[in-house]
Amino acid sequence: MWELQQMQGLPLELKIRKSEKRITEWYDHWGGEVYVAFSGGKDSTVLLDLVRNLYPNVPAVFVDTGLEYPEIKEFVRTFQNIEFLRPDMPFHKVIEKYGYPVVSKKTCEIVHKLRNNNLTEKHRNYLLHGDERGNYGTLPKKWHVLLDAPFESSEHCCKVMKKRPFHAYVKRTGRYPYVGMLADESRARTQLYLKSGCNAFDLKIQKSMPLGFWRTQDVLEYVYNYDLPIAAVYGDVVKKSDGTFETTGVKNTGCMFCCFGVHLEKSPNRFQQMAKTHPKHYDFCMNKLGFASVLDYLHVEYQPATTLDWWLESGI
Repeated sequence: MWELQQMQGLPLELKIRKSEKRITEWYDHWGGEVYVAFSGGKDSTVLLDLVRNLYPNVPAVFVDTGLEYPEIKEFVRTFQNIEFLRPDMPFHKVIEKYGYPVVSKKTCEIVHKLRNNNLTEKHRNYLLHGDERGNYGTLPKKWHVLLDAPFESSEHCCKVMKKRPFHAYVKRTGRYPYVGMLADESRARTQLYLKSGCNAFDLKIQKSMPLGFWRTQDVLEYVYNYDLPIAAVYGDVVKKSDGTFETTGVKNTGCMFCCFGVHLEKSPNRFQQMAKTHPKHYDFCMNKLGFASVLDYLHVEYQPATTLDWWLESGI
């Protein structure tokens, strides 16, 4: 962790040099049989730029899940040498079969086990209450309410919609991925980075994470300094008076209908923003897919926020 924190504190130009070295190591190890897992988001856009500055012919692969912002898909189509993949199951079938993606992947995984698996009493008790070693890996008391929810919770959407198509691509082509993962995005990603470093040669799923030690601010600074085009849904990257960077549009893209972490967002949250910017997608999400009742159960606001709500929330 100390080493990661030291790396995260480096200036951007040094981070670029170190990432280029990791990119080259991965490329050489696999004899050039590599690809960029390209989501169209800002992180993978910076990654693709770094990789193709060194190796212009490396292909990029985009999984068209149907859950992306329309601006993301339009942006991806502006690139050359892109292969489009599709999941083998549409999203509405995934939530029907497995459940809704709520709170976090870890929480969904535990809730799904407790509701659907034939667990031993000892294992069930551990998942609910922990043991003498502590509560890590158990279901927080706050989310015990999901055990009686009128809907299923599951982390399977990520596996089905994104991971499975990429795994099939690797098996079909023999190419190994660069992914735009940042360790500081979540506790789980930090733990993965600490386990493997940038180039995960020894993990079951082998992948390169050349931006692993970058922070989101580094990504935005790269876009700003190098005038790198990004998807229109982000708006512009601007430099604030305190020297930090932000986007004038959405902060993160990902899947439009994902609920992971939305309970932590200030108003207007992702769904309140969607109601104004993408009303047709919002209506489909809330009414056709049933997310309105899910968010009601979680006590998460999803109706469009008024200007007064935003002012009160932000403390202005």
